[in-house]
Amino acid sequence: MRALTSVRQVGLVASVRGVFYGWWLVGIAAFMLTVMALAIFQGLGTFVVALQREFGWTRTALSGAFALSRAEGAVLGPVEGYLIDRVGTRRMVLVGYIVMGAGFLLLSQVSTLWQFYLAFMVVTMGAGVGGFLPLVTAVNNWFQRRRTLAMSIAMSGVNFAGLLVPVLAFGLESHGFRWTTGGIGVFILVVAFPAYKFIRNRPEEYGLKPDGEQAPAVPPPGAGGAESAAVAVEQPDITPRQALRTSAFWILTISNIASGVAVSSLIIHLVPKLTDMGFSLAAASVVVTTVTAVAIPTMFIAGALGDRLPKPPLLCVLFLLQGSAIMVLAIFDSMVWAWVFAPLYGIAFGGRIPLVTALRSEFFGRKSFATISGLSQLPASLATMGGPVFAGYLFDVRGSYFVPFMAFSILSFVGAVVVLFARQPRVSGPAPGARA
Repeated sequence: MRALTSVRQVGLVASVRGVFYGWWLVGIAAFMLTVMALAIFQGLGTFVVALQREFGWTRTALSGAFALSRAEGAVLGPVEGYLIDRVGTRRMVLVGYIVMGAGFLLLSQVSTLWQFYLAFMVVTMGAGVGGFLPLVTAVNNWFQRRRTLAMSIAMSGVNFAGLLVPVLAFGLESHGFRWTTGGIGVFILVVAFPAYKFIRNRPEEYGLKPDGEQAPAVPPPGAGGAESAAVAVEQPDITPRQALRTSAFWILTISNIASGVAVSSLIIHLVPKLTDMGFSLAAASVVVTTVTAVAIPTMFIAGALGDRLPKPPLLCVLFLLQGSAIMVLAIFDSMVWAWVFAPLYGIAFGGRIPLVTALRSEFFGRKSFATISGLSQLPASLATMGGPVFAGYLFDVRGSYFVPFMAFSILSFVGAVVVLFARQPRVSGPAPGARA
């Protein structure tokens, strides 16, 4: 019976309405990332304003919860990556979303600051275990030639979540913090198991190759060709230990930190900054939606270009745009300038993440992608945990975001320069799993 079930699963995955199953997986990942990103990424600034109004907590105190979650991510990141590569993405997504849903139910019942910290750490633990990294790893396993485009479509869920921020703001203003967070928790628990049923770890388990290729990935002896050579270079399958000894790993990590500090801080402080400029909570959410509306097509364009052009120069341009956008927000307090910031930042935000993620896979291969990404997450999380607290503290002391936002802008410019030095890593001796 189990053998018959396995055969049926292979047939189902091999062809669902004539479409390569990897593309269905991309759609599932995009939906799940939309749910996660609205809850703990795009909607986080809206939650900050709602919590300030509900409990009167300072922005420094609220930013501290985010900093602790980043510290948690730093500790668990390498472990999560290792488990994803060993256990598989399906189980990690199921466990992670159950934990995240339970965390939101706890969040709906908080009444003190320490309870908020605890509930938020449960939420972010679930998001780390079952969210971005395992879903992107699943997509990475199913694609090679069209990897950047596939990742861009899957990650568009992060930006589609921004379109739902006004809905979240409406829920918070009309139904309150407790009912809204409780409803989010129930919804996450409801979608967790169906997603688990449809996620598949690797195409090789079903007699397929990445991109739906049926032919062997390695041609027989004597069969050459430029395409085969390109695949050999593109998928080196470098081990985590080898990756840590390459300059490429540290260049990607440092450039990601330089831009990520700004992004992680604006998650918390963008909506509060906009309300300080005179926007209502609902109007501020429209600015966030504008960022998203620009980021979505940019993400698809970046995905298509990333499969055809060198990624470091593309990333350099995006980092420069990000730094320019944040500088505009730092210098000018007029509401008009928020609409200059929104499209510039949307372009940078939309293209940066899929290009960085695809470049990491291009450099290090599929086999240990999650483990290497988790190792890179350790220093990145430690560095970015201070950004939101830094911004919140200076605002509470000085009543302005000028200094922290200018610092974030300069860091983005630094990332633009550093990423230009990223090169395909060379390791001593053949990497395990590398194709000759």
